[in-house]
Amino acid sequence: MTKLELGMISSTWEGTHVGLEEGIRKAKEIGFDTYDIFNDPLETDDATRKLIKDTCAEVGLPIRSCVCVSFGIVDFNPSVVKFTLNRVKAYIDQAAYFGARNVLLVIGEYFWDGEVFPREAIWAMARERCQELADYAAEKGIEIVLELEPFTEALVNNVDNLVRFVTEVDRSNFKANADISHLHLADASFEDVAKMKGLIGHIHLSDCDGKVHGDLPAGMGATPIKEYLQAIADTGYEGTVSIELEYSPEPEKIVEWATTAYEGTAAIMREVGVRD
Repeated sequence: MTKLELGMISSTWEGTHVGLEEGIRKAKEIGFDTYDIFNDPLETDDATRKLIKDTCAEVGLPIRSCVCVSFGIVDFNPSVVKFTLNRVKAYIDQAAYFGARNVLLVIGEYFWDGEVFPREAIWAMARERCQELADYAAEKGIEIVLELEPFTEALVNNVDNLVRFVTEVDRSNFKANADISHLHLADASFEDVAKMKGLIGHIHLSDCDGKVHGDLPAGMGATPIKEYLQAIADTGYEGTVSIELEYSPEPEKIVEWATTAYEGTAAIMREVGVRD
């Protein structure tokens, strides 16, 4: 079975004593193979970008993904749409600078209960904008991977909607992000995962209690991580599993938190056969 990389997202260190450069070095010390960046390019100067790139290269921690939350993709105001598309394109440019594989994209939710703008119209707006972004990303050699958000009004809130959206965008570099705790919160079956065969471009992994979004280290919640990961591996996915950790209850122990997440996830990956 193909071996998968094990990475982490830099947002782990947000709000803690661990700084930007130290966070990269700590990730390597813990044992991670890769790193994902959660830095807004409009808030990141060139010197900081260079520091991130150079430090990752120095320690041998390749950057695989840049995370972009962009709710404006569903906005109807022309000025907001223009800003939103330019901002996401800046993420794509930043990903290309880092030598990353993809931009992880989170799009917005239905608004006004679908009464002012029909839900079909909101969906169509998001689809067309993602097509434009995918075309731009293709020129840079970057993929876009779309996040499933397991919330009531999210456009892409279950596997069927995720597959439908990715299929309708109809770009070879526009794929799905298989977020394991989000799959659990969306009540996805292991059979549902098979529907994403050939469409998965990235994986996020964390645990939760099965009821509320949590981003916990593996083993601290109720998510059947091993079974979901096995189902993903069965689709033929080859790439990276990135641990998503945010808002540790004990920020002063964030390094221990990240280490626990690494060890728990690595053990599950070995059980599945996707890690030595």
